[in-house]
Amino acid sequence: MQKAIRFGAVASLLFMTAGCIQQSSGEEGSKGTIGIAMPTQSSERWIADGNQMVAYFEELGYDTDLQYAEDIVENQFSQIENMITRGVDALVIASIDGETLTSVLESANAENIPVISYDRLIMNSEYVDYYATFDNYKVGVLQGEYIVEALNLEEEEGPFNIELFAGSPDDNNATFFFKGAMSVLQPYIDQGKLVVPSGQTDFNQIAILGWDGAKAQSRMDNLLSSNYGGGEELHAVLAPADLLSIGIIASLKNSGYTVDTMPIITGQDADLPAVNAVIKGEQAMTVFKDTRLLAKKAVEMTEAVLQGEEPEVNDTNTYDNNAKVVPAFLEEPVVVDQDNYEEVLVDSGYYEASQLDQ
Repeated sequence: MQKAIRFGAVASLLFMTAGCIQQSSGEEGSKGTIGIAMPTQSSERWIADGNQMVAYFEELGYDTDLQYAEDIVENQFSQIENMITRGVDALVIASIDGETLTSVLESANAENIPVISYDRLIMNSEYVDYYATFDNYKVGVLQGEYIVEALNLEEEEGPFNIELFAGSPDDNNATFFFKGAMSVLQPYIDQGKLVVPSGQTDFNQIAILGWDGAKAQSRMDNLLSSNYGGGEELHAVLAPADLLSIGIIASLKNSGYTVDTMPIITGQDADLPAVNAVIKGEQAMTVFKDTRLLAKKAVEMTEAVLQGEEPEVNDTNTYDNNAKVVPAFLEEPVVVDQDNYEEVLVDSGYYEASQLDQ
């Protein structure tokens, strides 16, 4: 399906009102300007990603044009188009919808502007030069393994009730998270040790468009009223990200679940609300993806391309965007729970202890 369209005048007007723009002041001797297109400021991690890349690029002598589209596809398209018009030397893009940027990347290519896809793979374009991300399949594996270990499924017969959530269908990463988790969980579902009372196990049934926590909360409300009205216990919830887990937790609390009765709930991104939920025992774990590492890697990739060098990659097979296999560098995700959050998040300087509910 051809989704890449030129959004035209309406997008240009939206760009003037809805995007958040941070442009570093050009200084004499600058090595050039890097356009950084981020999806939204509604998640702390994207703010951190953007700010860290700005800092790293400026250390190397580049100016930056950092913009947030607030999860509006037309805004991001227009923002990137304007970056190209202003003559940026390279683009780093974390896409909102990975399938809508084909024509604007054609414009970038026409101006010899290299493109680094950041964390979310841009689809259907041969003009994506490199991809910086985490091992997204492993993220799902870690979530699945945590559920298996927490319920002791190797020893216990169960059955244990579980409900499944997946991320936004327009984000290529969501399928990797889901496939990774189900590679671990599906055998236990097949054995009958895990049961999905709703029967909703297909990605398209459980996906939450836009990673919208309110939609996750509403779906959890419906699952509880339809399948757990007779006192049935929910033992685990596969939530692929903290944006969803917080909504899921709110639904469960509204239905009478407490810290003592809360199911095993997974997450991802180590957003502050979720980390605090982990500390309080409402959420079992989150998968931490150190954005400092990813931001630095994207900057290193961009610098290498601009210097005519080959960036470091560690995966040249996995990430097919339907136009090419994009060479990628995958950073490693880390499980965070009550046992190690201080070591991983505080001792590393990612958060201050004062930010956490201890």
